[in-house]
Amino acid sequence: MKIALLHFFFDEYSIQLANGLAQYVDLTLIQPEKLSAICKDVIDDRIKVFRLKTPRIRDPRNLLTMGAMMRIIREVKPDVLHVQETNNPWYDLTLLLNEMPPLVTTIHDVFRHPGDRDLIPGSEYTRRIAFYRSQQLIVHSNLLKDVLIQQFRVPEQRVNVLPHGELGTLFQDWAGGSYQVVAREPYTLLFFGRIWPYKGLKYLLQAMPLVTERIPEVKLIIAGRGENIGKLLNDSDKKHYEILNEFIPVEAVAGLFQRSAVTVLPYIESSQSGVAAIAYATGTPVIASNVGGLGEMIRHEQDGLLVPPRDVPALADAIIRLLSDPQKQRQMQAAAVNRCQQDLNWSNIADQTVEVYKRAITAKITSRIS
Repeated sequence: MKIALLHFFFDEYSIQLANGLAQYVDLTLIQPEKLSAICKDVIDDRIKVFRLKTPRIRDPRNLLTMGAMMRIIREVKPDVLHVQETNNPWYDLTLLLNEMPPLVTTIHDVFRHPGDRDLIPGSEYTRRIAFYRSQQLIVHSNLLKDVLIQQFRVPEQRVNVLPHGELGTLFQDWAGGSYQVVAREPYTLLFFGRIWPYKGLKYLLQAMPLVTERIPEVKLIIAGRGENIGKLLNDSDKKHYEILNEFIPVEAVAGLFQRSAVTVLPYIESSQSGVAAIAYATGTPVIASNVGGLGEMIRHEQDGLLVPPRDVPALADAIIRLLSDPQKQRQMQAAAVNRCQQDLNWSNIADQTVEVYKRAITAKITSRIS
């Protein structure tokens, strides 16, 4: 089976999926040119790679990019085109105006996150074209499947729920030998990623004084760009914090997770979490809000703990409980790593994805006949 996998975003996810698919299909990867440097040593040699110049979204030269994309698709002549949702109205309009091969689209977020600064004007509407033009859709939780069926009237037989695979091994590859020498710090917490309002960092910061009363050794690493962290910290005791308010190089990411006893996701809204997908492969348990797809991704009491969103005392209690119980930490670490060989394993996910491709081909043939 000949597959073209196209992505403009969700880079780590797309790389891992491509490597998993390479053992099952003849794969062509179409991705932004800017990824050349970080991808060259981590993409399977069996994969053919085409790279596109991607101007800023308001630049009319995107018409040239879309033209180049269509030329690649016509040259490759894939049995299926698999696209990671693009948040790109230029692609959406190209999809509307062109005949495509059987199309599979992975929808990572049915709705944009509150306060998402990457939201492109109009894209919230144009991206819906993919909901209806795709023969098959992939989402990462039953919650998102229900939304597509109930709110967007997508037929149930066109929506597939596949797990969001682990991402930690990719970051371990990027870290190289330095990953192995990082020791686990028993009282260190990690908040990682974009620091935007929906990530709920302020609730974690409100919980920290309750934690420090019980565990004076606790430290919270805050790693990522976004909101003004100094404003959020106010008069907090700075000795309990390590602030990395910057872009974290890919080779440094795995070490942050390996250092930490627990990764905390105090989100107030979520579809799923790439952060949890990194944590599991590094053996780092997760404490997360029970919102969106997190309630399906995190297995409560097995590889993490779930707490109600915005519930500061419950969040503090969960942190105190886990940091105070090394045996529970070890059990959850083992369970997290074990999941990376099971439902979060990319070979298993790729195998399931191939079955979705077969359904897309059948659906396209059926629609032509009818």
